[in-house]
Amino acid sequence: MLARLLAPLAIATIALTTAPQFASANSLFPGPAGVFAKVNLAKQQMDVVVNRGNGVKETYSWKVSTGRKGFETPPGKFRPDYLDEMHHSTKYENAPMPYSVFFNDGIAVHATTETKNLGRPASHGCVRLDKANAELFFKAVNEIGMMRTAIIVEK
Repeated sequence: MLARLLAPLAIATIALTTAPQFASANSLFPGPAGVFAKVNLAKQQMDVVVNRGNGVKETYSWKVSTGRKGFETPPGKFRPDYLDEMHHSTKYENAPMPYSVFFNDGIAVHATTETKNLGRPASHGCVRLDKANAELFFKAVNEIGMMRTAIIVEK
């Protein structure tokens, strides 16, 4: 009787230990990211790789504006937790935040009209992009999925 109960467990253990391992950004990501975004705070730049699954790999490098002094963008490894195509800030006077990809408790990658500030810290913590780039990033995350998106913010 006990052998019959333990047999499926033994088979599952063997299957898990012999299954192929996939590279991942960290334990938040069970497999390779379909959308991988790396924000470099020192360079004020965001590098993006989009793997759409059809063998096509798209790469982009964009100027960004991250958090200014007192409102620094937090470094870390994140997965998006919310998307909003036309969000308005509840903290900062209903400011428009088009193509928002939220991560880390209210911080988002989103479009800005203040493109003159791209390339230097100027936000309240968000990662701001030119509208066309934010739209492209938003659509890639929406199509490929938040569970397959990695956002890495590094100093």
